[in-house]
Amino acid sequence: MLYKSDYLEQNAILNTAAKMCAAARTAPKAHGKDILHTLVLTGEEKELLAQKMEEVGIREMGDKMNTWYGRDANNVRKAQALVLIGVEQKYRNVPYCGYCGFDNCSSCKKAGGNCAFAYVDLGIAVSSAVTIAANDMVDSRVMYSVGKAAAEMNYVQNVLWLGIPISVSGKNIFFDRGIFHD
Repeated sequence: MLYKSDYLEQNAILNTAAKMCAAARTAPKAHGKDILHTLVLTGEEKELLAQKMEEVGIREMGDKMNTWYGRDANNVRKAQALVLIGVEQKYRNVPYCGYCGFDNCSSCKKAGGNCAFAYVDLGIAVSSAVTIAANDMVDSRVMYSVGKAAAEMNYVQNVLWLGIPISVSGKNIFFDRGIFHD
């Protein structure tokens, strides 16, 4: 049987995306609570998220949208897949913590704050995932703009997301991105 590069590269992308989700899942979690979510988008679902990124960018940045959200949306479109990693916005009720800047979880919740451990868990999970991409020689980039748009897509309610578009191409699509934001 003859396998062409497009077929093999798409299989490699999906295999890497699956391993990235596994790495995120098995990453250490604060206070032993697993509130992690992972998703992989390709095709039409990925395009819908890119469109949402542009919509959020126009709302947040107006004419300067292309310097960040538009640029990132174009990267998402060029990538073969997008890995989303998120954590639920739940309070861990860790006694004597205060990492969030409040005295306790109830004060944080009342003020509309987020548990600091959610960010710690998200960072560790994303770091674990991009390590897999690097080890698989698959190009990736962590994007907050993807996560902000994903939060509005209602994949899962009350989740803080980060997005990682992944790509196999002759040149890293995330390298010469051209436009920079302030």
